[in-house]
Amino acid sequence: MMESMRTEAQLVLLRHGQTDWSLSGRHTGTTDVPLTELGEKLATSLGAELADLGLHNPLVLTSPRIRAVRTAELAGLVIDRTWGDLVEWDYGDYEGLTTSQIRQTVPNWTVWTHPCPGGESHEAVQARADTVLSVLRPQLIDRDVVLVGHGHFSRALIARWLELPIVEGRRFVLSAPAYSALGVEHDTAALRCHNRHPAMID
Repeated sequence: MMESMRTEAQLVLLRHGQTDWSLSGRHTGTTDVPLTELGEKLATSLGAELADLGLHNPLVLTSPRIRAVRTAELAGLVIDRTWGDLVEWDYGDYEGLTTSQIRQTVPNWTVWTHPCPGGESHEAVQARADTVLSVLRPQLIDRDVVLVGHGHFSRALIARWLELPIVEGRRFVLSAPAYSALGVEHDTAALRCHNRHPAMID
């Protein structure tokens, strides 16, 4: 499918703005928390940068979580629809906990290398990411796509776009808020830019 895609095609992944939970490092999967005041300000500041990408007739899809929808609105994006497949990794029993708290009972734990009891497996997240990309690749033949979602699942999407196993999502830090752009170069999946956030833009 890559060979039929426009060479200038852009798949933009935008992580939602700061929340109290993201600020404190608490794993936020199913919990619907709002943006902080600073999170709203930073999300708004991304609007001009996204406009400069020169997106072609973009299809804008967001996670249904309020933090993602609000980020899209503040960044000046016109949302086409919310999509349940864009929600964050389900952390199960680790919802609301920080990595340090989890490591008190599971040394060296990371979401990329260890299970989340009661939550999504690595295989389930990878399958969901692959489904999202398979649905979107045909869209990229004629238009650009913007996905507004969450940190870990966006990183899973980056890894799978680059044809890497999901564990390699650990290598793509994504701030709140920040965006990355995926595309192709010489018919090969490529990372155009990564983790562009207001501090860099300013």
